[in-house]
Amino acid sequence: MSRLLLTNARVVFAREVRDDVAILIDDGVIAAIDPEVAGDVRRVDLSGRLLVAGLIDLHCDALEKEVEPRPGVHFPLDFACAQADKRNAMAGVTTVYHALSFANHELGVRNNGFAAQIAGAVHAWQAHALVDNRVHARYEVTDETAPPVLAGLLERGHAHLLSFMDHSPGQGQFQDVAAYRAYLARSYRTSDAEFDALLAGKRAAAAGAMDRMASLAHVARERGVAIASHDDDSQDKVNALADLGALVSEFPTHLAAAQAARARGMATLFGAPNILRGGSQSGHMRALDAVLEGVADCLCGDYSPAALLPAVLKLPELAGISLPQAMALVTSNPARAAGLHDRGEIAVGKRADLVAVRNLGGLPQAERVWAAGVAAVAARFDHE
Repeated sequence: MSRLLLTNARVVFAREVRDDVAILIDDGVIAAIDPEVAGDVRRVDLSGRLLVAGLIDLHCDALEKEVEPRPGVHFPLDFACAQADKRNAMAGVTTVYHALSFANHELGVRNNGFAAQIAGAVHAWQAHALVDNRVHARYEVTDETAPPVLAGLLERGHAHLLSFMDHSPGQGQFQDVAAYRAYLARSYRTSDAEFDALLAGKRAAAAGAMDRMASLAHVARERGVAIASHDDDSQDKVNALADLGALVSEFPTHLAAAQAARARGMATLFGAPNILRGGSQSGHMRALDAVLEGVADCLCGDYSPAALLPAVLKLPELAGISLPQAMALVTSNPARAAGLHDRGEIAVGKRADLVAVRNLGGLPQAERVWAAGVAAVAARFDHE
């Protein structure tokens, strides 16, 4: 791999922002900052562009939509993985955890067998990928049939993050039956009869959920795979998941739940679209309020990876935090939460996952992206 020298960059480091910085990349790793002698290198002048560490997205549902853009309409899996890979690269996301739901009571791509095929396709496509594509396996805990499938994925190294979710109405994301009925009707065109059968199945399966979760958590811990909870809405739920080894609390629904998660040493995660849109689509806690209250550790793309970069770069103005603090929400903090010690900041010895940002009329966009030192994106926004 050729050596690369990025010059004239405005770099966001872990604790400061510095102008006119040079970054030397050698064999996919940051070899030096402002080297006195660079030797034989290829040079790229960034013309004062903002240079940040590659974004790390721990929860992105967008691949499911690439596979199934309309209910019952499916694209070939390699095609879908290629499109998701390109979308993430263009968004400045250099490490993405594709969130795949294993929820056999639901329909579409969330069928266990189909979800496992998608996970396998992600693994297979990585040989051709622009960025680091990983699998976030989401286990719907009222599904009795998913654990063997998930255990197999974990053992084969095809699942890199495991989360436990419960979409039963009355808690979590869906506070009442009507909201859950409306969601399934909208997303999967579920009839009233189908919904009633699904709900009855969920309630019948709930009794053994904790035993199934404990068994899967054991496999994940043995494989070094991070565990996350989902839609935490009480201290009891936080404690139960923390006791299973959960390190991440995804989308806590209110301030007290987020505080409880952090008290147990869990990193909290909120959606970047929530920041960009100004609120939660489910009527729960605003991500901006979590940042203002000091209880937000990470932001994720959720259903829109493109929202990450503009959302996080708005936070210094919206929340009164520094640019390094804002960028940590999508770089070093998620890296730490997932156990990715080789990336997440611009520092010597770290993977050369880097994004040069262009400001276009107030909208920041990824102009150049490198993943492990290899050019993934070189966008041309005008005719300069």
